[in-house]
Amino acid sequence: MTSDPGTGVLPVKELVGLALRRNPKRAHLLVSRVLAKHVPTEPGVVTSAGRLLGLLVQRELQLPAETGSLTAVIDEAADRLGRLLDPAAPTNTGAVPDGDERSHRMSAVTALGNLLAGQQVESPDVVTIGYAETATALGQLVAGQLGTYYIHSTRQGSCGVEPYGAFEEAHSHATSHQLLPTSRAALNQAGTVVLVDDELSTGATIINTIRELHGTAPHRHYIVASLVDLRTPADRDRLGELARELGTRVSAVALAQGSIELPENLAADAAKLIGTLPLPPKTAPGPDQVQVLDLNGVVPPIRSARFGIADRPDPEQAARIADHLSAALSSSPGAGRRVLVLATEEFMALPLAVATRLQELRPQADIRYSTSTRSPIAALDEPGYAIRSAIAFDSAGDSADGPGPRFAYNFTHPEGRFDTVLLMAEPGAAVAGLLGPGKIAEAVAGAADDVRLVLVPAQPPFPTPLLGPAFGSYGTDDVQWLVKDLSSAQLEAPKEEREAAIQSGKVSYAESLPQEFEPSPEYSALFQSALQSTAVRIAHAVGTLTEQVLKLRGNAPVLVSLARAGTPVGILMRRWAWEVHGLELPHYAISIVRGLGIDQTALGYLASRHRPEDIMFVDGWTGKGAIARELAAAVDLFRRTDGPAFRPDLAVLADPGHCVRIFGTRDDYLVPSACLNSTVSGLVSRTVFNKALIGPGDFHGAKFYSELSGSDVSNDFLAAVTARFAEVRDDVTQAAAHAPSDILALPEADWSGWAAVEDISRSYGINNVNLVKPGVGETTRVLLRRVPWKVLVRPEAVPELAHVLHLAEQRGVEVLEVPGLAYSCVGLIHPVHTPGATGADGKAVADV
Repeated sequence: MTSDPGTGVLPVKELVGLALRRNPKRAHLLVSRVLAKHVPTEPGVVTSAGRLLGLLVQRELQLPAETGSLTAVIDEAADRLGRLLDPAAPTNTGAVPDGDERSHRMSAVTALGNLLAGQQVESPDVVTIGYAETATALGQLVAGQLGTYYIHSTRQGSCGVEPYGAFEEAHSHATSHQLLPTSRAALNQAGTVVLVDDELSTGATIINTIRELHGTAPHRHYIVASLVDLRTPADRDRLGELARELGTRVSAVALAQGSIELPENLAADAAKLIGTLPLPPKTAPGPDQVQVLDLNGVVPPIRSARFGIADRPDPEQAARIADHLSAALSSSPGAGRRVLVLATEEFMALPLAVATRLQELRPQADIRYSTSTRSPIAALDEPGYAIRSAIAFDSAGDSADGPGPRFAYNFTHPEGRFDTVLLMAEPGAAVAGLLGPGKIAEAVAGAADDVRLVLVPAQPPFPTPLLGPAFGSYGTDDVQWLVKDLSSAQLEAPKEEREAAIQSGKVSYAESLPQEFEPSPEYSALFQSALQSTAVRIAHAVGTLTEQVLKLRGNAPVLVSLARAGTPVGILMRRWAWEVHGLELPHYAISIVRGLGIDQTALGYLASRHRPEDIMFVDGWTGKGAIARELAAAVDLFRRTDGPAFRPDLAVLADPGHCVRIFGTRDDYLVPSACLNSTVSGLVSRTVFNKALIGPGDFHGAKFYSELSGSDVSNDFLAAVTARFAEVRDDVTQAAAHAPSDILALPEADWSGWAAVEDISRSYGINNVNLVKPGVGETTRVLLRRVPWKVLVRPEAVPELAHVLHLAEQRGVEVLEVPGLAYSCVGLIHPVHTPGATGADGKAVADV
């Protein structure tokens, strides 16, 4: 192997050695000295090599360094890393005192790490992709240096996530890769894609990947980052040809660049030699050699980077695990002098961080890090040969290509043995797949005196839906809430403070919550009166609506209610389908926020479990149709960014605004669930999107007001309406028999309500439709939640508006009778009189 003069920052020979594969596709293997895939290595050295590679990418991106010259930092870091890799060179700039060599080496490793960490940047327009299985940790180190979204390819199962793309690594022992992002938008919208692998030999895998990615969503720049680049000039030309063909830019960086010359008869000679070597043994443990350290329930669940991660890993996550491991080592006399943290296949990045922290906690110990692998390599216990020893065992994980043999290297020969091996299994791995004859724990136990099998919990690719009665007062089967529980967060504020904050224009109304109170006895009586007078009417509308939805979705709809007004309607529809047809429909509640749209994580969750064409969105009623427009824009955005195409169909109980085609009625009357906020909505708050509480990959949030349970009438409302199903069943089903099954044959949405709102806005000098809240439901919300200005009522509707008139009287709001009003009533907000009135973007509307 030779290095190309003037390219790379380190000699090739310092970074890799050679070994023979048990693989007919390629006889040789480059064994990295800084990757720790096959050679137990100091974790600080592995980390520094990855960060240095990230620094080369940073320079290629022409991102500014935080301090000093980037090139000068790269040169200094490469020089320090080179000295750490050269055992004959001093490990620091001064003399090493006798007896203190290890301490000074650790100081040198720490200083290099600090130098590189000080150059970290944020790159929001860049995504980083690491290749499985070898470069999963390397890619995450590069992503961490650059501050980018990160995902690695995988050969494991999809866990219900729709694959984004797949590509082949022809020379590999296991050739097929796939990408499983829970947010396809993160990949689609990036301007630059960084592809990270341990080595570049021909560039064929890179070309396959770029073609696949560019065919899905073109990017302006692809940067290929590797530890070692051994491509020929012809191979490099092929990458340039690809860039010209696709009309993009492709560049490459590497710690070392050079070439390798192999004998023509290498494959034949290697096959002969390998034929004389024994296969790696499946060793048997001695008594009590394997102890299980189960951290499930002790440390937080771990998200796999194969589903994508938007932030740098939380150092506290690795620190918690390292603390437990260090305590376990301290409890065993004689254990922990020489320790190997052995990761498993693709699960590399977190174990590396754990090993790094463990070395900090136990500075007198010699901590090394390595991983198991799929690659079959010939082991030969000869000085200078890269693979001195090997063990073999059966796979344990969820592999898309099925079970097969796995291997670990270089710690069973006499010079490589460790006192303790800490075996870190893939998060969520079952013990049965790790312990027992032929499994990894048993194989490792034959190579060390003390083996600890470390079990950590797995975080699913999407958050887990919340269910009642643990969250909300609805039953477990009624609805699955696709929200994050924020019950312990302080989000409420007095109305004046909240509206002043919104009026500032710096926050959205969805970042906080209005205060919720127990309804007064008088108002509760109004609710009960309204429920008694409208229960049959509502039951009829529920039946009509459900029958339409069943026809439109082939009797197999997935109900997705817009929390929270749509949720009791979705539950009633689910009950009608069961009582009348014996159909058990899935029902979810999802957040939609004006100005932000639908929760994109929740849409991804739905797309991973159901056919998008089966989804039917459900809401309580329409006012002027703002939510219908918001829904259409949100599902279109999701289609463009993430692929799955949801239909923007919205089914509502009441459509007085003529904004949708799927409705139970277009009469404008009181739906009692509009009256009492959380106490008629499962004791759940309006949904919240506050970046201080909602991280990447989280659902939007909501609160469960369990303290209001004494006033909860949520299930009373459902029971009262459900009890009237039998009374309206025949009338509804007879009418439904003649109803069309094509949505285009249903009554049109003429948006006449929107036109009426525009006219009201002009007539009353408001000149902003966002301050006009039409319909009984929206007027009720204005009176409950805001500081209203006026209420307009249609004279003939007054007998049905007792609760609106009662609220207006309580609030001192002027009520005006308007003959010919398109709605039963309309609530008006004026920014001059109501600080903090919000517009379509959820922020303050300027005074008029």
